[in-house]
Amino acid sequence: MMSEKLEITTEWDKVFPKNDNVTHEKITFKNRYGITLVADKFEPKEFEGKLPAIAISGPFGAVKEQSSGLYAQILAEKGFLTIAFDPSFTGESGGQPRYMASPDINTEDFQAAVDYLSTNDKVNPERIGILGICGWGGMALNTACIDTRIKATVTSTMYNMSRVNANGYFDEQDNADARYETKVALNNQRTEDYKNGEYIRAGGVIDPLPEDAPQFVKDYYAYYKTERGYHPRSLNSNDGWNVIGTMSFINQPIINYADEIKSAVLIIHGEKAHSCYFSKDEFEKLEGDNKELLIIPDAVHVDLYDNLDVIPFDKITEFYNKYL
Repeated sequence: MMSEKLEITTEWDKVFPKNDNVTHEKITFKNRYGITLVADKFEPKEFEGKLPAIAISGPFGAVKEQSSGLYAQILAEKGFLTIAFDPSFTGESGGQPRYMASPDINTEDFQAAVDYLSTNDKVNPERIGILGICGWGGMALNTACIDTRIKATVTSTMYNMSRVNANGYFDEQDNADARYETKVALNNQRTEDYKNGEYIRAGGVIDPLPEDAPQFVKDYYAYYKTERGYHPRSLNSNDGWNVIGTMSFINQPIINYADEIKSAVLIIHGEKAHSCYFSKDEFEKLEGDNKELLIIPDAVHVDLYDNLDVIPFDKITEFYNKYL
């Protein structure tokens, strides 16, 4: 099978400034579906011995040039080797068709990142953690359920993508009739797409913004219209993702065995974030004295994407230093 040709940018095109206290390079690694993932690797400029390492991704539909790369660069300055990767079908990573999503493949993406870190000469394989933002917080916790190589997991403003696809926001469509209507609409769209020979694409942010939009939709809109939120490869701020690609989330719940996670978990959420119920509910499932829930006062969902006055990097660093 011929390898997919990737277009990898060589210049710095992040939405955040480059930090001269860390080194940076692009890397690639494959997952077990044969998809090549592209990541930014950051290291502290000066270190001795082998480093603890963290794999980072998210938010759902975003690219490593945004939030995940910012987290990775800051945590590298604090002494970790970090990688921020684009998930399959997204950004500079491979996978066809583009803008798809899968609870199975995207969980495998995190495991593939752990594969890479576990075999990196600069990394202590007994000191590997992961960090997921927004929808990738759910994927990170799902990965922690199955990958015993992971010693510490952080979720930041977590979404459970299966739950929101099956039940709607705030579980307002958590009934068989509402799910059936959703599935009818999506499957009718599949028929039209097949006739037209192309999958329909849906933007990640509604535009123009309705006057009666919920506040969290207004928050998303405002964020992705700024320079720090917009990136041409981001599915949220540009072309959008394939809505049909999310259908399997309706019937494939994730994080089934959270109560069996033995490694450390830190769940962070904003007090005013519309998706805070995801984090609180998942935290309630966790067991053991190495699990923590941190609610940030007055913070909304997008504050934990890139607001350096809100993201508790000192706490995150303390947590990883304790358990890695």
